[in-house]
Amino acid sequence: MTTEFLIPIAFFAMVYGIVYLFVRKKERLALIAKGADASIFESSRQPSSLKWGLLFVGIGTGILLGKVLAVYTTLQEEPAFFSMICLFGGIGLIIYHLVASRFEEPARG
Repeated sequence: MTTEFLIPIAFFAMVYGIVYLFVRKKERLALIAKGADASIFESSRQPSSLKWGLLFVGIGTGILLGKVLAVYTTLQEEPAFFSMICLFGGIGLIIYHLVASRFEEPARG
């Protein structure tokens, strides 16, 4: 399997990252020049690592169950993998939403 397609993807990702950092620097300098509060740049309190962790656990579980479906049923590999990855990735994000909403409730009240 060739990986030449990764070169343009990496190039455009690098250009995007450089432009993003440049624009972010300009925004922060403009904010400082106006004397405004920089609290908008503070990160949120929601645990984003929990979101990514649950998403990747869901994807891993989907891959595992997709393989089980492909081996033990008449379902072909592509639909089995795709459906299980989407299903369990979505379940992971729903679980994150439920957990994050419980963290927000005590902070509001």
